[in-house]
Amino acid sequence: MRKFLSLLFLFLITTIQAQAPKKLTASEIYHEIEKLNFLGSVLYLAAHPDDENTRLISYFSNQVNARTAYLSLTRGDGGQNLIGPQIREELGVIRTQELLAARRIDGGQQFFTRANDFGYSKTPEETLQIWDKEEVLSDVVWIIRKFQPDVIINRFDHRTPGSTHGHHTSSAILSVKAFDLADDNAAFPEQLQFTNTFQPKRLFFNTSPWFYGSQEAFEEASKEKFLQFDTGVYFPLKGLSNPEIASLSRSQHRSQGFGSTGSRGSQMEYLEFLKGDMPPAKDDIFAGIDTSWNRIEGGAEIGEILTKVQENYDFTNPAASIPKLVEAYQLIKELKNAHWRKIKLEQITNIIAASAGLYLEAVAQAPAATPSETVPVSFEAINRSNFTMVLKNVELSPNNSSLQPNAVLENNKGWNANLNLNIPAESKTTSPYWLKKEGTVGMYKVEDRQLIGLPEMPNYTKATFSINFKGVTIPFSKEVVYKYNDNVYGETYRSFEIVPPVSVAFDEQVMIFDNAEKRQISVKLTSGKDDVAGELSLASAKDWKIEPASANFSIPKKGGTAIINFSITPPADESEAVIVPQASINSNTFSKEVVHIDYEHIPYQTLILPSKLKVAKLNIKTRGQNIAYIEGAGDVVPESLEQIGYKITKIGPAQISAALLENFDAVVMGIRAYNVQEELAYKQNILLDYVEYGGTLIVQYNTNRGLVTGNIAPYNLQLSRDRVTDEFAEVRFLAPEHPLLNSPNKITKADFKNWVQERGLYFPDSWSDEFTPVLSMNDQGEQPKDGSLLVANYGEGYYIYTGISFFRQFPAGVPGAFKLFANMISIGK
Repeated sequence: MRKFLSLLFLFLITTIQAQAPKKLTASEIYHEIEKLNFLGSVLYLAAHPDDENTRLISYFSNQVNARTAYLSLTRGDGGQNLIGPQIREELGVIRTQELLAARRIDGGQQFFTRANDFGYSKTPEETLQIWDKEEVLSDVVWIIRKFQPDVIINRFDHRTPGSTHGHHTSSAILSVKAFDLADDNAAFPEQLQFTNTFQPKRLFFNTSPWFYGSQEAFEEASKEKFLQFDTGVYFPLKGLSNPEIASLSRSQHRSQGFGSTGSRGSQMEYLEFLKGDMPPAKDDIFAGIDTSWNRIEGGAEIGEILTKVQENYDFTNPAASIPKLVEAYQLIKELKNAHWRKIKLEQITNIIAASAGLYLEAVAQAPAATPSETVPVSFEAINRSNFTMVLKNVELSPNNSSLQPNAVLENNKGWNANLNLNIPAESKTTSPYWLKKEGTVGMYKVEDRQLIGLPEMPNYTKATFSINFKGVTIPFSKEVVYKYNDNVYGETYRSFEIVPPVSVAFDEQVMIFDNAEKRQISVKLTSGKDDVAGELSLASAKDWKIEPASANFSIPKKGGTAIINFSITPPADESEAVIVPQASINSNTFSKEVVHIDYEHIPYQTLILPSKLKVAKLNIKTRGQNIAYIEGAGDVVPESLEQIGYKITKIGPAQISAALLENFDAVVMGIRAYNVQEELAYKQNILLDYVEYGGTLIVQYNTNRGLVTGNIAPYNLQLSRDRVTDEFAEVRFLAPEHPLLNSPNKITKADFKNWVQERGLYFPDSWSDEFTPVLSMNDQGEQPKDGSLLVANYGEGYYIYTGISFFRQFPAGVPGAFKLFANMISIGK
């Protein structure tokens, strides 16, 4: 079920190199010096990955040279995935990495709150109730206090609740509140042991004609409180326009299909002033704010030095700037302002290394290790400049081993050494920090305050190279990485990770029983180190019989596997349970699975998640057997249908032919198939002929924008954006005697209990009389939506369109969803 799984970097670095060390060109070094000389910060704020305006982020980062960050309240966990089967938490990890890939291109930083994207919400009231308003507000205040933005820009309007996604409006509402609270000692005082209060200067709303409904309405609106500026600037040092950079950034949101074509020329952006002090100039958000080194005590002398560095910069010999950069480094170390001291020390340290062509690396000889394990680490240090320096010390962290080479690093003469990294016994495993504790529908649980807001788990396994520059010693910290040679991509990097001694994984996540016969389940154990041995058992409810009670396993080599089979016998009556594996090794119990996510455009990801198997005994009946599944945007519906006895054949659009379809009792279209499979435009007549001659065609939801054909049904059928987001919404039977609700399974109101995230989405809102609407449902306060399940006779067969979110219910093992889908396949048989 899990077949999982960087970055087309701005300057043509191959995608597989997403975690490779960044090597700056002379022009990029100069741009970093420009940023070093600017002391101003902007925070852009919205709800989801892809909500951000990459043109503005790139503009402020690359044209204004400001520290620019995007705060996405969620990680996009509740959306759909166009590139694979991952949903929920795993999709959130993918979208987190896509945002980081975007920021590597546009120059911004990335933050998140603990808010869980629970799916579409129609009102901010619902959103803030599910999210826990005070907790998310505290996170926004925390990030403002830590990042200290001079300016905050909201993507959405806090004054228009109900006009857009509830998450969108909520992000703006919380931003407006946080703007006032961040400087209040009485607001979230527990944060002040780690940070200080801070008052941003200005708050804006990033408005546009879209928010006014039309260009005409926007032109007529008062611009008295508007700032406007042209973001279509061209950067000669990059050879790209700002919109071109922005489109490269936005195109990293591949799981949402947001590929963007670059553009050139003028592009105006508008900011509506909301709070703080109005800038005296309407084309500069920093007007009236001192963004020079003069804004902090002791900064004037640093500014003078760095201005000379910038004025005298030699593009053919960046190392000529090192003496003055080192001088500025010493002064920055003495700054009283801890906030800017930390930021500017990191910036200038990176600039010094880049100016010297200094390459520092610590490579582990294995991609992962377990607590208490020892791993060899290889070091490399090389100075590629005429500025001679001395490598004084190399220290591995956790602080357990070091070297004192005192090696002179002359131009282009490398230094290499090896050292063992001893992983402490108490080391925590590497996994997204927000997934380590079970949260709620609306909130992730994070116990370590210092982690809140960070995009990913910090890598605590590091090597620190202490290098002396003619009397001044500067530490350079590098993460320990794993590197290997790929036969296709060449030098390839991955993060070095800490994993448990054993990973325990079921070969299925959901198992549906349609009778009382026992079935076999396989459990795969993967060793994280050499010589792992123990006992495996499965824990479950008492009415489920599991044999054997336990089994011994032994895996001699790290990375080796063992497969243990168990038989599971369900109870006679309908029942649901969760089965948890328990691998006992030396009195310690392990029950988590190491999951890998591997996509070309993001770094390789490792998650350590609770391993569990949802089992359900259903008194379910099926008719028909052979089903063709035409894949769409990615789901696990085919595998789920196999669970209840269907034989599934996946076919691509190019394979569709009348002769082939004759072999199937029904054809099922994957979610959004008519949005992503362009060839269906040329195959639709064949599919409709199949129905006319007696087949059953089931079409799952598609969006109403971007359809490859306007002829998705044999009769008039108009898709809308109607959806029912409340998974507990009442479901009413419009055609209680219809076969879809009665044959071969009797569907009752009880079958719509325990659904997850939503009832459905993108329902049709207009259809011809040939269709029979079967179900009616609606969110609170809305008119009934009757288009969730439509069926029509066409010739001798049946055409069914459904916006019901089966793709979410099947992975969650919702019994009623299986029964209803079985009835859809069985119609007419």
